[in-house]
Amino acid sequence: MKKIFFIIAACMALNSQAQITKATIQASGLTCAMCSKAVYTALSAVPFVEKVKANIEESTYDLTFKPGSNVDFDVLGKAVVNAGFSVSMLKVNTHFHATKLQNDVHITLDNQPFHFINVTPQTVDGERTVTLVDKNFVSVKDYKKYGKLTSMKCYESGVMDGKRIYHVTM
Repeated sequence: MKKIFFIIAACMALNSQAQITKATIQASGLTCAMCSKAVYTALSAVPFVEKVKANIEESTYDLTFKPGSNVDFDVLGKAVVNAGFSVSMLKVNTHFHATKLQNDVHITLDNQPFHFINVTPQTVDGERTVTLVDKNFVSVKDYKKYGKLTSMKCYESGVMDGKRIYHVTM
């Protein structure tokens, strides 16, 4: 009986390991170094962000997350908006464990539901980058483009069964 309990506990520990490791966010509307500094400061203040590395020329910020923390992409977006700018791209590195992907399917990674759009059927293993294509993370043009690739209502609302769902592509 103790062996069974130990095996179950070990499996639960493996499933609870953070899969989302880092991200790159691009801000739009920046015109000077002070703008870049404002976004840098706002992202650095997010509780689950461990490190921020800015690329002023491309207006991008590489983020590393604190181990074991719950990453909330909406909080990252709000940090940029509260600094006075908007998000034009958010790419997230996540670790897959032999995950079967299909177009227009929901998958939970790191306790967060993702809706995969415009992906070919494949089994993904190891670290990969996904791009968020929700309204607040892409241009209006790209948002409309991805909206045509799904019939699910969650794309418009960002919510399914009362939970926030993020829409991504690879």
